[in-house]
Amino acid sequence: MENLLKRLFTSNTRIKLLTIFLLNPDEEYFIRELTRKLDEQINSVRRELDNLKKLGLLKSKTKNRKKYYIVNKSFVVFNELKNIIVKAMSGRDDLVKNIEKLGDIDFMALLGIFVDKDSPVDLLVVGNIDKVKLQEFLNAEIASERPVRFSILTKDDFLYRIKCKDQFIGSILTDPDNIIAVNKLEKHFT
Repeated sequence: MENLLKRLFTSNTRIKLLTIFLLNPDEEYFIRELTRKLDEQINSVRRELDNLKKLGLLKSKTKNRKKYYIVNKSFVVFNELKNIIVKAMSGRDDLVKNIEKLGDIDFMALLGIFVDKDSPVDLLVVGNIDKVKLQEFLNAEIASERPVRFSILTKDDFLYRIKCKDQFIGSILTDPDNIIAVNKLEKHFT
């Protein structure tokens, strides 16, 4: 695994490619399109695409006499890499730390708008936090076309829902796209 990581993060072009593919996992790109989007030389883009394909992270196909690349979602560490890129690109760590300052938080999951996926809520917070202060903070910090939807549960309610196999909580915990930002309750449900 160490060798894999060394090979993954060796150049700025590779980091840009990882970012575009992992943040847009359903999109296909051809080489010239990527050189324009990333503002990189065609030879470095071609070399890094070849390296990522050899690793198994990318797949390619030809259509209309152009070679298109798409991310391989079944790559062994696809979800982990995606989470790394999402966290690095969006400053989620600062967001999480600032939300933690608003109360006593036992568990926090970023989903929906934060992982670019449909979800009934964008943020699940378990603990004691002022709902009005959280809403004001999210309105000020998150640039979005719609308000950030969140749900706040007490620790007891959250653990009860886990025990009862609540579908909403279960879907949050099992979806690999969701980012579990704070988890002081892991021993209660693993």
